[in-house]
Amino acid sequence: MSEVEKLKQELKALNLEYAKIREVPAEKRGEFGRDLNAKKLAILDAIRQAEEAELNVAVEAIDITAPCGVNEKMPETFSVFQGSLHPLMTELDRVTKIYQLMGFDVVESRQLDDEFHMFDSLNFAKEHPARDGYDTFRTEEGFIPPAHTSTMQHRVLKMYREKLTRGEEIAVVVPGRVYRNEDVDATHEHTFYQCEGVYVSKTCTMGDMLGILREFFEKYYEQKLNIRTQPGYFPFTEPSLEFMIEKPKSLGGKKGDFLEMLGCGMIHPNVLKMAGIDPEVYHGFAWGGGIDRLVMLKYGLKDVRYFESGDLNFLSEFK
Repeated sequence: MSEVEKLKQELKALNLEYAKIREVPAEKRGEFGRDLNAKKLAILDAIRQAEEAELNVAVEAIDITAPCGVNEKMPETFSVFQGSLHPLMTELDRVTKIYQLMGFDVVESRQLDDEFHMFDSLNFAKEHPARDGYDTFRTEEGFIPPAHTSTMQHRVLKMYREKLTRGEEIAVVVPGRVYRNEDVDATHEHTFYQCEGVYVSKTCTMGDMLGILREFFEKYYEQKLNIRTQPGYFPFTEPSLEFMIEKPKSLGGKKGDFLEMLGCGMIHPNVLKMAGIDPEVYHGFAWGGGIDRLVMLKYGLKDVRYFESGDLNFLSEFK
């Protein structure tokens, strides 16, 4: 029997003594009770110390990462595995650096947000069916893992609006992780990355936006590219566009092959008003696109699920 078990037996026997208190003369019950309580506290303290002593018993450390056991010969084929950055992090860093060279600040997105920043601040009317297109997860407390990095647009506009009064422009990109209630397959994932862009000034035009986006993709794919747009719909931009690039040669593209890369448009006046910016004086544009797709296209990957799989064989290809 261990020391702890012996002490617990003593405590059990002592607890039986409390039943005898009614047999003790009234004038001595106080002293009898205090004596029992003192003994009980002493035993409880002894149990605590004995349990701590058992936990602190020295155990020979075992290195579970070692390629062989103690005093065994090291395998001749053993080699140390060199870790590396995740390909999404490598490419996300490349994306933000290109924008920084173009004069953009970088603000990181959030992992949890709320109804106001997800919908209300972005001109989504209450009960509007456009909200259904951003089906996402919700916590029991009502928070929302953001379904797009546009949830940061209101914050960015308020954070940088003082620059406008100084005659400067707002130029910010927002990289971040987003979440959607998707049926996962080779081209759909519930967790992925986006990069949002926001630009506001007195004189900016859609032509400026298209020039910035074209410059970005040409820098990213390191070649001259033709671009194309088609009408789109987003509650927070008007007009809204789908932005396409001619498929780069590095991806096996031929002249006339176009890829849709992101959504963009001129920031809706209601979004500017909500952030305290006068849309009669200032104009802006915004865009947002997925980072995962950029990486898939760049490296010819066929399954988006690789990124979240934790497969070391896949990750080792990007050392």
